[in-house]
Amino acid sequence: QVQLVESGGGSVQAGGSLRLSCAASGRTFNNYAMGWLRQAPGKEHEFVARINWRGDAIYYADSVKGRFTISRDNAKNTVYLQMNSLRPEDTAIYYCGWDGRPWARTMPMDPGNYDYWGQGTQVTVSS
Repeated sequence: QVQLVESGGGSVQAGGSLRLSCAASGRTFNNYAMGWLRQAPGKEHEFVARINWRGDAIYYADSVKGRFTISRDNAKNTVYLQMNSLRPEDTAIYYCGWDGRPWARTMPMDPGNYDYWGQGTQVTVSS
């Protein structure tokens, strides 16, 4: 059992920035990957970013590459998503995901790769 606690969501004007955090606790063990997913109104969950345990395998959706940065601090069991140059189309509920078996995943950008999700945090970008 893994618990994920997110923070940092909110409302921002286009061009602004937000930094999301997600802290994992429980039976996390090591070698897990973390990711961020989002769900916009009326849409399915969309992959945003993923990072492996060592932080040397990172993936971004094309829509956020160059604007968002994923990072992690394993001493704190925390993953971050720095979001810059935000656009109205970034408006969504953002979820933190925990993947305890990254070796089994065949598609790194699949939103279904995660065994646990956080509660979600709303990000709203106004024009």
